[in-house]
Amino acid sequence: MGVNASVLAIDAGNSKTDVALIGENGTVLSAARGGGFQPPVVGIEAAVDVLGAAVGRALELSGEPVDSVAHVSACLANADLPVEEEQLAAALRARGWGVTAEVRNDTFAILRAGVDEPRGVAVVCGAGINCVGMVPDGRTARFPAIGRISGDWGGGSGLAEEAMWFASRAEDGRGEPTELARALPGHFGLDSMYALIEALHLGRVEFERRHELAPVLFATAAAGDPVAGALVDRLAEEVVTMASVALTRLGLLDEEAPVVLGGGVLAARHPQLDDRIAELLAVRAPKAVVRVVTEPPVLGAALLGLDHTGAAAGVHERLRAQYG
Repeated sequence: MGVNASVLAIDAGNSKTDVALIGENGTVLSAARGGGFQPPVVGIEAAVDVLGAAVGRALELSGEPVDSVAHVSACLANADLPVEEEQLAAALRARGWGVTAEVRNDTFAILRAGVDEPRGVAVVCGAGINCVGMVPDGRTARFPAIGRISGDWGGGSGLAEEAMWFASRAEDGRGEPTELARALPGHFGLDSMYALIEALHLGRVEFERRHELAPVLFATAAAGDPVAGALVDRLAEEVVTMASVALTRLGLLDEEAPVVLGGGVLAARHPQLDDRIAELLAVRAPKAVVRVVTEPPVLGAALLGLDHTGAAAGVHERLRAQYG
């Protein structure tokens, strides 16, 4: 006779998938890692196959046969709209991995990993930017977060493109001077923005590598460049705007509430960005308690699963301690 698991937690991003099998007492029975989750590229079924490979490894590593899993809690990249969450949840239920299954956008995993209860707001800035909020009664606040067509600005790729825009105009005389015109091509060993534009356009530098320019932007800003500094300040404005709107929607603006910051850009702790975010939040959401999350997002997916099953507080604490 095998074991019964409370939650199968899945956190899937564009580049990797993490899976954890959680026992009824909050013990991590096993964990596995798999490939990236990209349903817009490969289709839903092929993308879920990638999850299935990681789930299969986690089940094999559990040490004993798993008789049943009560709930599948999946926080997935590219589940940006509720309709996409519903489609993906149906695909997961069809696999029969658990008695029930729920899909959320992966930003919810970062939020839940960073708070003691399902209450607060998270802003995530990695390749893109997103913000979600939740309160214990089940209400949420969120944005489509699809890109410029849904009003978004920021993220590593977006920052890199903005930096290139200003650098290109500085070099050819259409814009004000900025050290970015030298720093950006210099990152790739090139001597001009024209050379970088040509290399990206012709594929000598892969276009996907443009996200590497975001740290260059922050370094240039830290060195005192006003154009780069203005872009960093604008990102802080976007982060605080999203957070304050989400807090307002949930009725948390006038209460002490967590604002969790995550993703590669925000987790890098750039001093100018951190200071400006704190300065703006002090005005717009003075009771907000800011925290940069360091726990793995799969912990958040697991905690959301335990929330769903009604697990006792001690079970949550035991699980969190294993990732502490």
